[in-house]
Amino acid sequence: MALGFAGWFGGFGAFLIVASLGVVGWFAGHLVDRGASLREFLDTVAGLRP
Repeated sequence: MALGFAGWFGGFGAFLIVASLGVVGWFAGHLVDRGASLREFLDTVAGLRP
């Protein structure tokens, strides 16, 4: 619903901003639900932890 309002009233740029913030929020919530911290995730991505 928020994407619809952003697209209608703010245009395509606002639509993309709201969509990207939604993805960031989903990802942060997913990490919290799994019990992982951002530091653990970044260490795994960087290859510092197996």
